[in-house]
Amino acid sequence: MRTGLRSSTTVVGVEHLIGVAEIAELLGITRQAVDKLTRTRGDFPAPAAVLTAGRIWEREAVEQRARETGRIK
Repeated sequence: MRTGLRSSTTVVGVEHLIGVAEIAELLGITRQAVDKLTRTRGDFPAPAAVLTAGRIWEREAVEQRARETGRIK
């Protein structure tokens, strides 16, 4: 019997991970451009994980690479 209540899950400790949408916002480019950048540039950090929902990266690795390439300060 369903009661209409939804279970809730609290996710903690994931603020150090980012996906394509967050990288796009960080770099000021489209998600499509991020996809191309991550797939064609050998110097872009490897994903920390590949999930059904998509690839995720360590935020610090992406930010460091963006600073090194002048994409962010």
